[in-house]
Amino acid sequence: MKKILPGALAALLATMVLAAPPALAGPTVTVRVEGETATLLERTTVTLPDDPPYDPCSQKWTAAAAIEQATKGNWDRQEFVSTILGESHTFTQNDYWAEWVDFGSGYKFGNGICNDVLKAGDEVLELVDRSSDAFLPTRFPLDLEGVPTAIDAGKPVTVTVVSYVAADGTPGTSTRTPVEGATVSGGGVTAMTGAGGTAELAFATAGSVVVKATKPGSIVSAGERVDVSATPPPPCVSSGSDGRCGTTDSEPPTATIARLKNGKVFKHKRGPRRLSGRVTADPSGLLSVRLSILRKTPTGCWAFDGRRERFEPHRCGGHSSFRIGDRTQWSYLLPKRLPKGRYTIRAVAIDNAGNDSVTRVVIRVR
Repeated sequence: MKKILPGALAALLATMVLAAPPALAGPTVTVRVEGETATLLERTTVTLPDDPPYDPCSQKWTAAAAIEQATKGNWDRQEFVSTILGESHTFTQNDYWAEWVDFGSGYKFGNGICNDVLKAGDEVLELVDRSSDAFLPTRFPLDLEGVPTAIDAGKPVTVTVVSYVAADGTPGTSTRTPVEGATVSGGGVTAMTGAGGTAELAFATAGSVVVKATKPGSIVSAGERVDVSATPPPPCVSSGSDGRCGTTDSEPPTATIARLKNGKVFKHKRGPRRLSGRVTADPSGLLSVRLSILRKTPTGCWAFDGRRERFEPHRCGGHSSFRIGDRTQWSYLLPKRLPKGRYTIRAVAIDNAGNDSVTRVVIRVR
């Protein structure tokens, strides 16, 4: 009989171990656990082992295996579950852990955690239900549809809330039902669904937000994460000489004179007293608005003196202006209504780049 030395035996065993085929990984699935009053485990991704997780299940890749992986063994490991993540429901008040599975077409009432075999992308949902007197389910899961993974801040998005209802408790069945009156919230934004189960959301600030749907008597939806990006600024538009987009400002602001049309005639003692108008926005900023009021009668010409607030004799055809401010919406109140005469009124707008423009109207008071 040929003997094998201890050192050679160790080497042989090491070779056998190295030659053993690697364990195969099962499908990657998700698990969620909704307790009586709070979410115990938000949607969690796990990869199932190739070997059955424990004795009660005689086949691999079951819902039980997924629960085992997701909770890291923190459950009672019974085929008919009573405790998950420290929360127990033993039917003392008709309460029990109900299994639902989404095989890719919405949640279906489960057929048992050892009977439901999963494939990649499936989801197991354990929720607390309260059985009716006829031992039928009464609490059904909500689901959010149409939630984008990414969106710009301020851009509205329409989402839909549905419930999957299995009123008769038949395993593998459910009816997708739009939900009115559900609350959708996340990122400081809240909306309520209408008759078609839809609601509109718009997130004001950038960041990562989680959106959920709730309604009393229903099971809260899974949290849907949305990455909200800051709204990009609009593209810069310039005429090439307006001071925008890095150009040199060589365009003046424009003033308008309100309620006075060129050639307008006022009755005696009905001449205007308040003069007002606006100035267009200017990239360089408004430096000042100046006003000029020239009066002409058969006996001569006068210009209004803003410092003395009265008309002073002036050369006909000349101009004399005074500063009234630097606001884009300007107004000036005369001491009294303009008396008889022909008036040339000029509003001058000057920007900080030194550009100016003149708006002129001619009126008459009889």
